[in-house]
Amino acid sequence: MRQAEHHLVRSLPLFLSVSEKHFDELMNTALLQRFPQGVTLIREGDLPDFLHIVVEGTVELFANHDGHETVLDILQPVTTFILAAVIRDEVYLKSARSLTPAQILMIPAQAVRDVFDRDAAFARALVNELAARYRCLVRSLKNEKLRNSTERLANWILQEDAHQGRKGRIALDIDKRTLASRLGMTPENFSRNLAQLSKHGVITSGPQFIIEDFAALQQFAKPNNLIDQ
Repeated sequence: MRQAEHHLVRSLPLFLSVSEKHFDELMNTALLQRFPQGVTLIREGDLPDFLHIVVEGTVELFANHDGHETVLDILQPVTTFILAAVIRDEVYLKSARSLTPAQILMIPAQAVRDVFDRDAAFARALVNELAARYRCLVRSLKNEKLRNSTERLANWILQEDAHQGRKGRIALDIDKRTLASRLGMTPENFSRNLAQLSKHGVITSGPQFIIEDFAALQQFAKPNNLIDQ
C-alpha cells in the first residue's frame, strides 16, 4: 500500500484511535486490489473473509430474492463494508459489486476480530461505526415508510445538492436505473417522479438535475433532520 493510502485509511474514524502496533498488524495482512466495473465483490449468504474498504470508485450493495434484485446502498470513498457480518462471523445479508472501476482494501476478517479483542480503542470505534450504521438504517426505513417515491427523490436531490456544494446542479455518477432502485422505485416510476418534480423547481439535462427553484423544491420535500442527514 502506498503511503498516501496508508494515511487515508489511518484517518478513518474506525482506525484513528487504534494503537500503532495493532494498526500495523491489520495493514500487514491487508490486500489492496483494483477491480473493473461490474465485479461482484461479496455475495449474500457467504461467510466474510475480509472487511472491505472502498478507497477509490463506487460500490453498490444489493440483494436478490425470487428473481428480483434491489439496490440497498451506494458507497463511495472512504467507506467500510460489511462490518456487522465480519464482527459476528455470520453470513452476508447483502452482496456488493463495483459500479465503477474501484480500488478496495481488504483486511482479513479474523485479523479484525483479533484486534477487536485486544485493543479497547479499536473496539469502541467498531461499536461507534456499527451504531452509526444502525442510525443510517433507521433513517432509511423512515424515509421509505413515511414518504412517497416523489418525496424520496426530492429529498435525495436536496441532499445530493448539499454534498456537491449547493450549486443547484447535481451531476449523476451512477445511472438512473440504479438510483431508482436505491430509492425504492421502478425506472418507469422514476421518470414519472422526475416529471412531477418539474412542477417543484427541478429539471433534468442529460445526466444532471438542475434546481431552478430551491424554495419550491424544499417546500415540497419537507426535509426533516430526524430522517435526512
